[in-house]
Amino acid sequence: MTPRLSADSLGVIMFGSFALQVAYGFSHTLMRVLPYMAGMGVVFAALSYFSPCNAGKPWWSEKGLAVDLCYWFIVPVFTRYGRIGFVVLATMYLLGIHSWQGIVDFYDHGHGPLSRLPYWLQLILYLVSTEFALYWIHRFFHGARLWKYHAVHHSSEELEWISASRFHPVNLLMGSILVTSLALIAGFSPTIFLIMAPFDTLSSGFVHANLDWTLGPLKYVIASPVFHRWHHDKKALGKNFAATLSIYDWMFGTLYMPEGELPGDYGLIEEHMPESFGAQVLYPLVN
Repeated sequence: MTPRLSADSLGVIMFGSFALQVAYGFSHTLMRVLPYMAGMGVVFAALSYFSPCNAGKPWWSEKGLAVDLCYWFIVPVFTRYGRIGFVVLATMYLLGIHSWQGIVDFYDHGHGPLSRLPYWLQLILYLVSTEFALYWIHRFFHGARLWKYHAVHHSSEELEWISASRFHPVNLLMGSILVTSLALIAGFSPTIFLIMAPFDTLSSGFVHANLDWTLGPLKYVIASPVFHRWHHDKKALGKNFAATLSIYDWMFGTLYMPEGELPGDYGLIEEHMPESFGAQVLYPLVN
């Protein structure tokens, strides 16, 4: 007679499996993120020494450094499993694929017309379409209903490249997680993330870096550090929503790049954001 597991034993096994998955997620994040952080830390420190947007302390002396480090190492774990969960649930309920192997096979090389496009064209279409979606989602988060979640990102008073990862989980769930998940469901090959994931990490660090770069005439097409730092400036919070392609701000009338002036007054105008990571995550939920 086969012994049956008690409810307590089954619960311990399930918790242990979940704990192992989370531990793997953290180790995977460390291995993936640390090289980029080390590289950006050195490169942006050197560049900002010669051409800073705002004079002041080096990034490692930034107020809130410990909090930003928590966002860099904890939030990507949430993003990883949030994206997997969203895609799996959507596939099961919208496409009727219920086996794990079936889901893996379905997404292995993409599917439908998009997956048959040349790889370079998939990359371009992915960038243009997801940037368009994220532009409008970003604008929605500046509205009254969603602002309290996005305010977490704007709470950095000493803006640096390391501030790039300061996003509330709800902001990520309704933003980048939703958009990239829908891109996979639409049929893009998952191999595009071999390029887009590093690109997104580096470009996000770049536009938050303490550099006085405007990119000259390219400012109407590509987001620069000055472009995005204006978005964090208190007098331009409703401008410059694009993450990478500033052409969308030019198209929809939200581009703000005054000649001969640099941003420098960062942070929230009225709200008082808690300083610890845990309190910031709870802030929108209790206010």
